Amino acid sequence: MKVDPDSFRVRSGRKVNLRRWATRVKPVYDSAKEYRRLLEDHVSELSRLQRLLYASNEHAILLIFQAMDAAGKDGAIAHVLSGVNPQGCEVTSFKHPSAAELEHDFLWRTTRCLPGRGRIGVFNRSYYEEVLIVRVHPEILRGEGLPREADGSGIWKKRLHSIRALEKHLSRNGTKILKFFLHLSPDEQRRRFLDRIDDPDKNWKFSGDDVTERLRWSDYMSAYEHCLGATSTKASPWFVVPADDKRNARLIISHLVIAALQGFNMSYPTVTRARRKELQAIRRRLARGEG
Repeated sequence: MKVDPDSFRVRSGRKVNLRRWATRVKPVYDSAKEYRRLLEDHVSELSRLQRLLYASNEHAILLIFQAMDAAGKDGAIAHVLSGVNPQGCEVTSFKHPSAAELEHDFLWRTTRCLPGRGRIGVFNRSYYEEVLIVRVHPEILRGEGLPREADGSGIWKKRLHSIRALEKHLSRNGTKILKFFLHLSPDEQRRRFLDRIDDPDKNWKFSGDDVTERLRWSDYMSAYEHCLGATSTKASPWFVVPADDKRNARLIISHLVIAALQGFNMSYPTVTRARRKELQAIRRRLARGEG
């Protein structure tokens, strides 16, 4: 399987035009059977690397997923991380801010959920919502109780600057951030919405608000374009993942996560000679039935 990260990476400081980014590319698998095999291999390797990440306890990795409704964020997270030890991984989904969260700055609620060293953190939506949905719906901003000097022209530029500063700080302190925008076409979203309506087992996934937000598609794309271009850096890159093919998207994402973990050059803690002697002495006692 060959995946070129540069094919999906947003270049730092580059202006983004999502109409030029594909929502479907040639699959990296040839059949459903090969897809299952590749995903199984990826899950196994990710599990191995996660154990090593936990044992070395030097780095953390944060995976951020953003997308339009029905793009497959939940499925990608579930499939890609299916083999990871829950003790070393935490998935956080961010919905509408609570009253308590609105009493703080817009980065507060997500900062509390950042992964510690040795762990994988996953944000299903994130602080980026504050420069995406809030930008599309200014009425949300008006309800955030900001001081007058903070709520005015230039707020989006200032928030993007704050996000870049946060991610730079995290990177300097050992947290690698990978950000995935699952790029779905309007036609594919429409098909998935119809499937959710037609399948009783999927009715719970569908809300009338989904269709309302769909009418703001161009506004959302504009917000994403500003966001991706302003916050993709070498240390904390954005990847635009073609999402019309869910299986292909999952394999691309898992490949990128594995490559990032392999880049840490991790190793298990070294056992000293004194510690080995101690362990052998304990082993002898246990073998004799002592203790």
